[in-house]
Amino acid sequence: MKKSVYAAFVVLIAGGTSAGAQSGPSREEQMACRSDAGKFCAEHIGKPPQMNACLRENKPKLSDSCRKVVEARGG
Repeated sequence: MKKSVYAAFVVLIAGGTSAGAQSGPSREEQMACRSDAGKFCAEHIGKPPQMNACLRENKPKLSDSCRKVVEARGG
């Protein structure tokens, strides 16, 4: 399960915005949202657009570090 969340988050960040499409997420960005992605958006694993939307919708609940990543990536 943890590997699936990690893989889904990598795809989410890499494909979430045009900036993300140009460069993949850093290791720090991946780790910042790994827990939040699994906690709030696990049903969207493997569905990058839905995962991205879910993280944006849950932005007030996200950890500070993940919220910063989501905002930096256009969310």
